Amino acid sequence: MSVLVAVTDSAEGRAALEAAANEADLLNVQLTVVNLTGADLDLTSIATEVPYEVVVPHAGADVDEVEQVLAAIEDRAEVTRLVVGVRKRSPIGKAVLGSIAQRLILEATVPVLSVKTS
Repeated sequence: MSVLVAVTDSAEGRAALEAAANEADLLNVQLTVVNLTGADLDLTSIATEVPYEVVVPHAGADVDEVEQVLAAIEDRAEVTRLVVGVRKRSPIGKAVLGSIAQRLILEATVPVLSVKTS
């Protein structure tokens, strides 16, 4: 068993990372961090005793981040939970802009824990 988290460069991404670390600690399983920030990820803020790995997806304009997170789940049969950060969007924002979190919630093959910022 392991917990996989998709981390974006936002408050929601940081909240998801913290919640995923807590979930992995609670279940005493490995944490897999998919870094969607486009930069080095500072993991010193997560207080976890469980082992973790960081996955850096391929960068590029034609790369679908959702597909890369879903591929990371499929490549790791031990993943039993996905953690994503969510935020409230306006009706127009929902219609015009896609949401990584929304697509992951709908397309993931494992249970999803969605975390909002406080």
